[in-house]
Amino acid sequence: MVKITLKDGSVREIESGKSLMELAASISRGLAKAAVAGKVNGELKDLSYTLIQDAEVEIITVDSEEGLKILRHSTSHLMAEAVRNLFPGTILGIGPAIDNGFYYDFDSEHVFTPEDLEKIEAEMRRLVKENKSYERKEISRSDSLKYFSEEGEKYKVELIEDLPEDEVISMYTQGNFTDLCAGPHIPSTGVVKAFKLMNVAGAYWRGSEKNKMLQRIYGTVWAKKEDLEDYLFKLEEAKRRDHRKLGVELDLFSLHDEGPGFPFFHPKGMVLRNQLEDFWRQEHRKRGYHEIKTPIILSRDLWENSGHWDHYKDNMYTTKIDDEDFAVKPMNCPGGMIMYKQKLRSYRDLPLRMGELGLVHRHELSGALNGLLRVRNFTQDDAHIFMLPSQIKDEISGVIDLVDRFYKVFGFEYHVELSTRPENSMGADETWEMATNALQEALEAKGVNYKINPGDGAFYGPKIDFHLRDCLGRTWQCGTIQLDFQMPEKFDLTYIGEDGQKHRPVM
Repeated sequence: MVKITLKDGSVREIESGKSLMELAASISRGLAKAAVAGKVNGELKDLSYTLIQDAEVEIITVDSEEGLKILRHSTSHLMAEAVRNLFPGTILGIGPAIDNGFYYDFDSEHVFTPEDLEKIEAEMRRLVKENKSYERKEISRSDSLKYFSEEGEKYKVELIEDLPEDEVISMYTQGNFTDLCAGPHIPSTGVVKAFKLMNVAGAYWRGSEKNKMLQRIYGTVWAKKEDLEDYLFKLEEAKRRDHRKLGVELDLFSLHDEGPGFPFFHPKGMVLRNQLEDFWRQEHRKRGYHEIKTPIILSRDLWENSGHWDHYKDNMYTTKIDDEDFAVKPMNCPGGMIMYKQKLRSYRDLPLRMGELGLVHRHELSGALNGLLRVRNFTQDDAHIFMLPSQIKDEISGVIDLVDRFYKVFGFEYHVELSTRPENSMGADETWEMATNALQEALEAKGVNYKINPGDGAFYGPKIDFHLRDCLGRTWQCGTIQLDFQMPEKFDLTYIGEDGQKHRPVM
């Protein structure tokens, strides 16, 4: 017998070798019916996973956040099977779950049409009725390469070759269809009930314009028919409220082929914009900020010193002036460093709060552009606060209050995430740990509910991200608070302390 500790703290003894599905059935018939996976000692597993030792177990149901993600991933596999059945010779890319749905990338000589989506949906419904099991099989690296090479799945071969040598490679099969996948998956195709294929778009393999353009089919799937209908209704509402449509109808702004990603603001749009900027200035003045304005174009040397040239160059616009390299600023930070350095600072000057409505330019792929939501130039309302280490908690708390003030005025609800160190980062481990802990302590001191977003920090520091919820329930990452120990070091920023010696400020 093995002891199983459930999420509610209760303990059950079951026979060794029983599956997660059998455990769910022993708890209740309803739970077994709603179950799609399980979590064993914190790791997601298929319901077929057998329990052979004591463990902490949580049964994941289809209507939970994790359950929906698994359902969506499994439905992408189902769609891929349907596409392969209808369009032989199609080569598979990847098919993950995404917010509200899923997609799969296909390399096919056939150009998919809206009529094709209806045929694919019908084939998917046929496969759902067959209720075939999703079966996991772990396989050696050499065998997986052999299998997918023989199948002509060149993209799968590329993915396998990029995996670490010791990676456990698994495949999932439903019916006659097998795909490379880490899982977990729903127990069978019959679990997929409320779904709809949405549209087809182009997508470069692995997101690189250097690679082949594949065809990406998007779909959505939900636990219940009512949830699907509610989502489709919200999509129609979103079209009606689309800011690109309203921008034209209300004569606020426009977008033109002569400047893709560079919006034109009309007189009426400027009235609204100026009102917002006036409000921004009033709120910052109340809190002791000094407004600054830094240049749009600065030398390559500056961007190399800041680290942007190494970490962000592909997104920067560059030019030459007097035979020297310059870049149009993608961020305001380095200009703020120069402003700080233009005179000697004392500990009595700190905290020093500088605010800027800075025009920044970032090169975005044309396919990623989206009205005013994803553009190539925009005004970033930035502040740079230079402080003593002892002032960190109070200053971060003050910025949290300021962000909350802005969002409350406009009636926004939001949630908060603490984004931690990404792979492509700079700086020492202890510096990152210190910065992350400081942000965490400030959030907890304010009593702010937050969740950790691993690896999504900026390359120079961790950050607190504010995600707004709109009237249709969509979330948008907007405000951010970053604690940066790197830039003051790189630009050799100092202040004279009480001891008469030079010290490094925190930003």
